[in-house]
Amino acid sequence: MKKTLIIVLSILCILAILFYVFKDEIKKMFVQPTETIIPAGEVVEEAKQPEVVAQNLSIPWELVFLPGGDMLVTERAGKLIRIGTDKKIIEISGVTHKGEGGLLGLALHPNFKSNNYIYVYLTTTSSKGLTNRVERYILVGEVLSERKVIIENIPGATYHDGGRIAFGPDGFLYITTGDAGDKKNSQDKKSLAGKTLRLTDEGEIPADNPFGNEIYSYGHRNSQGIAWDSSGALWSTEHGPSGVGSGFDEVNKIVKGGNYGWPDVQGDESKTGMFSPLVQSGASETWAPSGMLIYRDNIFFVGLRGQTLYTSSISNGKLGPLKSYFKNTYGRLRTVVLGPDNMFYLLTNNRDSLGKPTSADDRIIKIDPKTLGL
Repeated sequence: MKKTLIIVLSILCILAILFYVFKDEIKKMFVQPTETIIPAGEVVEEAKQPEVVAQNLSIPWELVFLPGGDMLVTERAGKLIRIGTDKKIIEISGVTHKGEGGLLGLALHPNFKSNNYIYVYLTTTSSKGLTNRVERYILVGEVLSERKVIIENIPGATYHDGGRIAFGPDGFLYITTGDAGDKKNSQDKKSLAGKTLRLTDEGEIPADNPFGNEIYSYGHRNSQGIAWDSSGALWSTEHGPSGVGSGFDEVNKIVKGGNYGWPDVQGDESKTGMFSPLVQSGASETWAPSGMLIYRDNIFFVGLRGQTLYTSSISNGKLGPLKSYFKNTYGRLRTVVLGPDNMFYLLTNNRDSLGKPTSADDRIIKIDPKTLGL
């Protein structure tokens, strides 16, 4: 019995020594870590919650950032708002705010730091009725000077005025126009309505435009968003029909000289010589898509009636499944832009008679891309 006890105690002593020597290895085998181990010098930041950075705007349409960080916002009634430590109002003369028309698109010249050029797209009244045009100004502080008309006599109407403008990676100015309520305009290559236009910064026609005029692509109903991906390809959002047969909103990849089918085809319909959308809403849903951006080869665009931020990944020139964020959270959304801080900025559009504004509308809301899984 005594001998057996000595053997048992010896074994226990040996096990105790082994446990002490190999305790760390044994702990790793049986105990799961409760937190992520971050390598020395590496910082992991949590996603920031959405933040309202400006409010009490009146039907804003476009937002751009100035080099110093101030924001410029167009309001449809004809006001350009400079937002920094406070708000400064700059009046744009000649604007006719009627229906969807008014002061719409806004773009900075690629060399804004040296020339202070800004470009605006606006609806005005002429002897032909409502028309749209693009003007250029020099902006210094809150003062505009040296107005120059870049292009005019774009057909206008109470609805379908297009209005997005942006400089592409090729240095040319791209302009989206609506069909001005007349479907046949979109297929007419002599009309500026229902098109994507392309001009130099002085308003001249580039030598390689496909039809020898301002038109870059045609067959559009009412495009309101444009953006370029990392390969330099141009993408666009487009409103489908309203009322009976509504839906069929589109995201298109735009090629030079391309015909995008309106009014001859819609949705997934096809016709020889016409491009079909890479993604469309179908007949049972309406996005009413407007502004868009491309971030890390993901398309983001906002919906007015859809009241949503939509996104889809780009892979080999095609789009993945559509995802939705913030549905019905902020109401109607007019545009989404990327700020100099790599944050997204959403512009609401709830005071356009179609929304249900809160006392703070319209607003600019800052969104951390990390909340979208980026």
